[in-house]
Amino acid sequence: MKKFMMAATVAATALLSACNNSMPGAQMKSTVDTLSYEIGFASSENVKGTMMQMQVDSAYIDEFLKGVKDGVMADDDKKKVAYYMGILMGMQSNQQMLQGIERQVFANDSTKELSRKNYLAGLVAGVKGEPAAIVIDGKPITVEEAYKYAMAAMDSLTKVNLERQYGQEKKASEDYIAKLAKQKDIKKLDSGVLYKVLKEGTGSIPADTATVVVKYEGRLINDTVFDTSANQEGGVATFPVKRVIPGFAAALTHMPVGSEWEITIPWNLAYGEQGQPQGGIPPFSTLIFKVTLVEIK
Repeated sequence: MKKFMMAATVAATALLSACNNSMPGAQMKSTVDTLSYEIGFASSENVKGTMMQMQVDSAYIDEFLKGVKDGVMADDDKKKVAYYMGILMGMQSNQQMLQGIERQVFANDSTKELSRKNYLAGLVAGVKGEPAAIVIDGKPITVEEAYKYAMAAMDSLTKVNLERQYGQEKKASEDYIAKLAKQKDIKKLDSGVLYKVLKEGTGSIPADTATVVVKYEGRLINDTVFDTSANQEGGVATFPVKRVIPGFAAALTHMPVGSEWEITIPWNLAYGEQGQPQGGIPPFSTLIFKVTLVEIK
């Protein structure tokens, strides 16, 4: 916090405008004056980067700099410092927490948002040590209970909104699994993972605590390849069984070394209702892997 305030302080001096009479002008009367200006000018790029991170509209740079100036001039005025720190925390809460929660629980539906008023009401009550407005069994909920209930509500809303938005994808995944399961050469593990043996292995079967070396290619039901060990050194991947998705782990702990299987993993044993968009895996995706278990480390 102090580092940011220092950077913002010196940048305010460096970026002042002649037409903005509310800002002090540079006056080089001493070595300290010159040093102060130099530090400010040198720090200006970092401050502009911070403005971008904080999503400050460049059209309002004068307002930004006025806020910086007010913060600097607050000096040791504890009342003003508390106010400005509150503004900074409020902006961080909105941009880094509330907007992130909204993107998650409303499945990126920008027309829906959390109630800022109720968020603030709960925050104020908790900070001041007042009883919560939510009462269960005749008692106001505790902070710990609020966290637990919030997590449960977020999970429920996320599932409902993702299913509403990606209902067709979910049905397509489930239909694919149901159709595949009827094929004669397809086997099913107790977990629900389907597999087809392409090559029988005769080696040991890894435990769930093992580290394995595998060759694999992962694709979606539309045949889009989202990952492959061919991109890694030697064309293989090495990892602990416990660190992969549940369906992949379930298959590995049934495969003898030397086996090659085609594994089909239902969405609930893969990346679930949220998918892994950054990895090219949409919500409710059934995943298909062609896997060769090379060795157990």
